[in-house]
Amino acid sequence: MIYFDNSATGGFKPRSVTDAVDTVIRYLTANPGRSGHRLSVAGAKIVENCRSTLSVMFGYPQERVVFTKNCTEALNLAIFGTLKLGGHVITTIYEHNSVLRPLFALKNKGLIELDVLSPEPDKPLACSIKDKIKHNTYLIVSTALSNVTGYELPVQEIGKVAKENGLLYLIDGAQGGGHVPLLLEDTNANMIALAGHKGLYGIMGCGALLFDTSVNPEPLIYGGTGSESLNLNQPQTFPESLEAGTLNLPAISALNEGAKYAYENINNFGIHLLASTQKLIDGVSNIKGVKCFSTPNRAGICSLKVDRLPSNEVADILNSEYDVAVRGGLHCAPLIHKFLQTDSEGLLRVSLAVQNSTREINYFISALEKIANP
Repeated sequence: MIYFDNSATGGFKPRSVTDAVDTVIRYLTANPGRSGHRLSVAGAKIVENCRSTLSVMFGYPQERVVFTKNCTEALNLAIFGTLKLGGHVITTIYEHNSVLRPLFALKNKGLIELDVLSPEPDKPLACSIKDKIKHNTYLIVSTALSNVTGYELPVQEIGKVAKENGLLYLIDGAQGGGHVPLLLEDTNANMIALAGHKGLYGIMGCGALLFDTSVNPEPLIYGGTGSESLNLNQPQTFPESLEAGTLNLPAISALNEGAKYAYENINNFGIHLLASTQKLIDGVSNIKGVKCFSTPNRAGICSLKVDRLPSNEVADILNSEYDVAVRGGLHCAPLIHKFLQTDSEGLLRVSLAVQNSTREINYFISALEKIANP
């Protein structure tokens, strides 16, 4: 099968990642850091190595790299962990439901005020955000890169607005992490949430929240941390206070190797995906009855619509008749679809990896032309 669904989960894993997972499952079955024997200590060392890798890659203090089961949990930890009752939050229509649903849950309960911004003609998004700041604004949340269109948000400009106004800034790095540089010193983001299994080349089951010294999120989950066991209150030190329960050591070991692989290649991979996405967009845009909603991007995302056919139906045909894996629907990002007026049938999202070949792209373009013009 030709795998073009890398924005959901990366289809290619480097050998270093699969070897790391295999080693942990075979030989390091102990709970990392919970015991004093050498297997437990070895597991704890892997966890700390991964914290160090992410700290270097994104520029946050190592002790403020916290592992979660996925990016959704990391975003919830950031949003609920920094809640200010009666405060005001600003976000955008580009967001995934992992951002929107927590924020709307707080808004619907009357706990926060919320503004969700749409792009305005001839007005930079950062300026629109600045204009919405009120006396009680405390948090700005934005994705780094739209999982629907591949549009890269101006995170550096947004971060500058946040810093100048003394506000917290949270980046959803689920799609951007590993694809675009997101260093703290460049973005001024106080928090960034990451998915391990997409652009960072890890496996499913591990995400992370990274945060700077200006923010101290409250725990989302309480329980055992392997430290201060006589204390009936959650420890106050990071990262222990935010990592209750057993960590997913196989996934963390995979993330450590995958993040190193992504970090070493981020610039070259970005150039390659820009070129590959350009080729894909050019090809589908020349097909009668097909409308493309993406421009070339470093995440390899191309979303499109075929006249007269729902996106899920096109995805099913590609799967059953052409052995191509893509994704149809709304991609858990309803507000950008409403803005694009594609919320009734969604869009077909084709998401490339660097490892996808020109031959595969040409095959897809040919298949799509047959579907659009039988």
